[in-house]
Amino acid sequence: MNTKTIDGYKLKVILESAAFKLEANKDEVNSLNVFPVPDGDTGTNMLLTMKSALKQGLDVQENDAHKVAQAASQGSLMGARGNSGVILSQLFRGFASGLEGKKEIDIATFALGLKKAADTAYKAVMKPTEGTILTVARECGEKAMSICNQNEDMVQFLEEVLLHGNDILSKTPDMLPVLKQAGVVDAGGKGLLYLIEGALEAISDEKRSLVVPSQIQVEPIIEKPKKRDHIDTDDIEFGYCTEFMINTNYGDVEEFREQISANADSLLVVGGEGIIKVHIHTNNPGDVLEKALKLGELSDIKIDNMRYQHEEVLLKDELSRLNNNNYVNETINDEQKRYSIIAISLGEGIDELFKDMNVDVIVSGGQTMNPSTEDILSAIDKTKGEHVIILPNNSNIILAAEQTKHLSERSISVIPTKSIPQGISALLVLDEDVELEINLESMINAIDEVKTGQVTFAVRDTEFNGTDIRKNDIIGLSDKDILAAGNDVNTVSQQLIEKLVDQESSIITIIYGSDVTEEQASKLAELLEAKYSNLDIEVVFGGQPLYYYLFAIE
Repeated sequence: MNTKTIDGYKLKVILESAAFKLEANKDEVNSLNVFPVPDGDTGTNMLLTMKSALKQGLDVQENDAHKVAQAASQGSLMGARGNSGVILSQLFRGFASGLEGKKEIDIATFALGLKKAADTAYKAVMKPTEGTILTVARECGEKAMSICNQNEDMVQFLEEVLLHGNDILSKTPDMLPVLKQAGVVDAGGKGLLYLIEGALEAISDEKRSLVVPSQIQVEPIIEKPKKRDHIDTDDIEFGYCTEFMINTNYGDVEEFREQISANADSLLVVGGEGIIKVHIHTNNPGDVLEKALKLGELSDIKIDNMRYQHEEVLLKDELSRLNNNNYVNETINDEQKRYSIIAISLGEGIDELFKDMNVDVIVSGGQTMNPSTEDILSAIDKTKGEHVIILPNNSNIILAAEQTKHLSERSISVIPTKSIPQGISALLVLDEDVELEINLESMINAIDEVKTGQVTFAVRDTEFNGTDIRKNDIIGLSDKDILAAGNDVNTVSQQLIEKLVDQESSIITIIYGSDVTEEQASKLAELLEAKYSNLDIEVVFGGQPLYYYLFAIE
């Protein structure tokens, strides 16, 4: 029997099947990282984003495909992690827009959804690069539109789209030289095709149903508050932390925000694709909910009395010390301030560095686990400054951080720091007494002044710039280049630094990771001091995983 349409329930099954397919092949997608380093997280980021989309999609009660797609779109946006996750969220957004007003999806609507998915994703990226997930998505969309009137069977239609997508994926190394050099196809494109393959499996099996919803879990965000013995509840002006979702066609988010903003604080209103998400601190949650009910149906309602939560805060503090999952670490002061700084960090020593530099909120993340857009929004909500400045400290987190500027009413700036040393350099020039524009210019100039290096190990065999690299070799990187390789950590470190130091260099900062002892780091410092007697050598414990050393040369 041919499958000609997909209703809301079947779309949930499709989303679930797609998530399971990607989960089963996550490690393969991760292994397609261009650099053979232990942070190839494209598959992980896409999976976590997909699970967030699925979780929201499953919550829709109506058997309405468009509403399910809208919810999945909103879930993917809030759960987006890394560049691949943000692009996936934009694909969801475009797909949902192609289903406008459709309770059931026919082949023509499915094709339009795929086409709009690619169009939306391309618009979201400032400089689209061919040979990536964008190319695969665009080609799938164009193929779908070209054949949608030639097929009456959804299975046959999607099989042809998938076949074409895989053909295009195999050609990505010819479009992007760095892929050919690494001997891999594009990881994001591969992940997208696994999602389509999972969707096809669900459509092909007419009897397939949802698994138990409780089996679908998105990794929790653990908040790690500043340790305290007592919370002065008299200082809490608005006592009820209230969160909820509104399912509505009402489009004026700004007007609704204005309606509920009186006598409240910590207000976050995020709207899009038929859903408005609200977080607010108020003394009258009933009044806020009453106003919200005028716009549509409410879901995910959560109200906490913050004046009764001091014991819970102490308990969370204890739990967070026992749990190393992603968390937001508060270090904020109570007074209003001009600037609030949010930094992404990846080790306990680096956390302490940022605290000493008066960073307000530290978000755990980095090479192996990128925080989601919602994680960063949560961090923003904890700040009190007039201007919020975010330091992603990783190239794969910048795009997710940029998304927050469109989802919050706060004044948010993202300094495109791609490493911890760049983040530290940017902080060193921040001046609380000057205007925002002057600070942003100074911080961006500062990150251009510092050279950064990283020493880690290869996770697979590869060839890079004519150098043969074997799995478990020690490699030294700077920006997008592998500059040194060998069998000894200190030897590779010296080779890397030799290529980064120039006549204008004055300081070498060594940030050593969790797999390096203080004695080993000191030994490296001695070797560098002997070679570069005219330079200052600083040694700092970073505690970062997987990376033996991070270097900053200024």
